[in-house]
Amino acid sequence: MSDPVSLEDHAAKGGLARRTLLRRLIDFIAMPASQVAPQDRSMGGDILLDMLFHATDSDRLLCAKRIATLKDAPRRLLRYLAQCNIDIARPLLEESPSFDSSDLLEIVDQVTSDHRMLIAKRKSVPTVVCDQLARRGEVSVVKALVQNKGAELSETAIDVLVERSRKEGDLSSLLITRLELKPAQAMAMFWWSNRDTRRTILQRHAADRAEMVGMCADVFAIAAKEGWSDPVARKTLQLIERRQRNRQAIERSEFDSLEAAIETAATMGMTPEMVEEIGYLAGIKPVTSAKILSDTGGEGIAVLCKATGLKKPSLQNLWISLKRPLEGDDGEPHMLYAHLIETYDLLSVAKAQTTLRYWNWSLSSSYSPAQGQPASDEATHANDESAFSAARRTASLVFGN
Repeated sequence: MSDPVSLEDHAAKGGLARRTLLRRLIDFIAMPASQVAPQDRSMGGDILLDMLFHATDSDRLLCAKRIATLKDAPRRLLRYLAQCNIDIARPLLEESPSFDSSDLLEIVDQVTSDHRMLIAKRKSVPTVVCDQLARRGEVSVVKALVQNKGAELSETAIDVLVERSRKEGDLSSLLITRLELKPAQAMAMFWWSNRDTRRTILQRHAADRAEMVGMCADVFAIAAKEGWSDPVARKTLQLIERRQRNRQAIERSEFDSLEAAIETAATMGMTPEMVEEIGYLAGIKPVTSAKILSDTGGEGIAVLCKATGLKKPSLQNLWISLKRPLEGDDGEPHMLYAHLIETYDLLSVAKAQTTLRYWNWSLSSSYSPAQGQPASDEATHANDESAFSAARRTASLVFGN
């Protein structure tokens, strides 16, 4: 009696006629466009595909290698082979120029992580495919995608990846190299990025807004004549204007100045009430001052001090008030404090102000203290403010909504 396994192998391999026919069809499909009509290639592809269903993996691999560089390979044949095991799919997913976005989207949802890794590394990855890979959130695939300069990352994909970077620290340092990254996204990512990435964000994504200030200079006078009665105009001009400190808050405060408030905090210790008061005097909302002063990195404190014109003695007092170390065991400035001073020296006043106001604008505009997260009471519509507002989107990223 014949061995059943041998019978299966024989059935898979077929006789000489089948094997010869299979190779002839592969040769036919692999012919250049100048030698075969599109209709003939399409029909041949359908016939070949039906034979490949009953072929061996070595036959499928041979076919994949032969058509990998073909510009007009039959698409159904391509999609089938690309969803075979990784060894068969590899030459196609790495090289084939015949896939369109629809093909790749179908493949992404049907294959393994190894297949998706090859797609993420393709010479060109279309926008919609990048969106889908980003949403799947496979760490190794996502990192390969971000490192691929041929990947066309949309704003939506970057939003997804920025949110992902909150948990995957290495992703922040990769995202910061992408030209598609917008200031709103970078400023959101700042809060969970490492030291080097934070510095890059402050240097690359902060603007001095000089041109904007110049173009809107006359509007300040107009708004003043109207008594600053328009809340939208007032909020926008506060983001643009040069002056940072809140003069009205200083007039109402028990402290003579922002410097005096910080000196008191250094002596008495920082309290929630002092965090709020320092915020008001600095011209920012309580949620912003709380975010800055509770951050362990210190870069936010450097931004706050440079933006409000505070000198280094006040910066040191603020550091002391938060019970942060000034000196290391060797008597030299502590590493964190030295980094704080270095960041402070690195920043220009104009760029520090832009950064601080961007944080204040985005963090406070859609933050609900009762919920501890961005407010989401109103219904979401296709053209609703919450769907398009950069401030709300940034707040959502920062607070994890």
